Amino acid sequence: MQTTSRADIRSHCAVNYGVEVFGDRWSLLIIRDIVFDGKKTYGEFLKSEEGIATNVLASRLAFLEEQGIISRSPSPDDRRKDYCTLTEKGLDLIPILLNIVLWSAKHDAASYVRRSKDFLARLRRNPVQVSEEVKALVRDGGCIFPGRQEPAGRHAAKAIR
Repeated sequence: MQTTSRADIRSHCAVNYGVEVFGDRWSLLIIRDIVFDGKKTYGEFLKSEEGIATNVLASRLAFLEEQGIISRSPSPDDRRKDYCTLTEKGLDLIPILLNIVLWSAKHDAASYVRRSKDFLARLRRNPVQVSEEVKALVRDGGCIFPGRQEPAGRHAAKAIR
């Protein structure tokens, strides 16, 4: 597995390292799609509302795999498709995503997550516990908001409520 080398990093500031490895918009949205919606395949990622271009998606998936954030394996249902799942390194990004969710819920009046009042309340009360629950859920193939994606993913039956 190839990871960002010392020469690839502009500086060794902790924030810069994170931004260079996982901080571009599309990489975070791919991770979001796995955690929140249970998306696993290239075709499912393409259907995200932000409209990622095919070449950008292919590039970001390859980069995330090189960095050890995701792993790809053949789909058990269709060997022509790859499933993308978060590695342990990728799962460690979940608390960061959840903090972004809290910040967005506070500052974006139109955020869809505001409709998940119970989830937000639990996350505000105990972010560490919720993060660990979400990590376990995603590790086991589940997601936070199953059924939110179109079409609903049958592999995302488990959810945090």
